[in-house]
Amino acid sequence: MQNYLIVVDMQTDFVDGALGTKEAQAIVPAVKKRIEEALYAGEKVIFTRDTHPENYLETQEGRNLPVKHCVLGTDGWQIIPELSAYAENAIIIDKPTFGSRVLGEYLDAENEKNPIGQITLIGLCTDICVISNAMLVKAFLPEVPLVTEEACCAGVTPESHVRALEAMKVCQIAVR
Repeated sequence: MQNYLIVVDMQTDFVDGALGTKEAQAIVPAVKKRIEEALYAGEKVIFTRDTHPENYLETQEGRNLPVKHCVLGTDGWQIIPELSAYAENAIIIDKPTFGSRVLGEYLDAENEKNPIGQITLIGLCTDICVISNAMLVKAFLPEVPLVTEEACCAGVTPESHVRALEAMKVCQIAVR
């Protein structure tokens, strides 16, 4: 069985750019270590990138979160330098919104070819894109164990990070 590590939106704008936080900066060493462990163990690593058009502020999300970020091709859209070498050899899925249907479809197809043992999600932001992708993957693969690693995630606020982890637990996504 193949295991997967999903590294959600570890992009410049979410770490130390337009929407960066000290909590996001603090998880970078743990995320790097977890990716290295995954590669050593033979897990497949997938990165997601929040990806917006230049007219982001005119979109529904942009009207609700009026901070231009992760615009395709900009420095803020890039995977952070500390992780970019790992992304070069990984699958990267650009997603136009919080959760990625493409990610769910990809994992579902992979599971058909070779059963998936476990999927682990780490990254940013726990309370927006991590939880959205965890729930989406759970819908596509309800029998595959899902894990979110608390020390490798950060939320918009420490409080919303904890709330998202609690919500995932209720939905049978293990939190470690």
